Amino acid sequence: MAIDATQFKQAMRLWASGVTVLTTHSTQHGLQGMTVSAFSSVSAEPPLVLCCLNGETETSAGIDLSACFGVNILSEAQQGVSNQFAGGSSYEARFAANPWHTAVTGAPLLTESLMSLDCTVVEKVRAGSHWILIGEVQHCEMREGNPLLYFNANYRELAPLA
Repeated sequence: MAIDATQFKQAMRLWASGVTVLTTHSTQHGLQGMTVSAFSSVSAEPPLVLCCLNGETETSAGIDLSACFGVNILSEAQQGVSNQFAGGSSYEARFAANPWHTAVTGAPLLTESLMSLDCTVVEKVRAGSHWILIGEVQHCEMREGNPLLYFNANYRELAPLA
């Protein structure tokens, strides 16, 4: 018998990861974006990444319509950006408060992110309450800095081992 959702969430809090904001734009829904915790590279040839997001979100619906998305890996200076895109404000307010630009696919990319990927959807798989999106990277932007990390329900920063 599988563990319950509460126990699963407690266990997943112990997985340290970078903080990712997924963004998109569609004519029906406009600018959209949300903080997601599940992101990974899949393949270098072709360049593929995956993101997982709740299938009931407006951002998911927007990606369905646009067939593109931006992956924005946040820097250690962007804790506020993560909080905004995690839900505390409207989509309009999220983008008004953070510099962004339109990428090749039409997806919005957050200008000050540590790294941004402009992706087209190549596959979408339903898994429980979420969609696994596989995107082919069309464009990449990288900046100097350190990533924002998330572990055990708190933001963290990189520190060298002694």
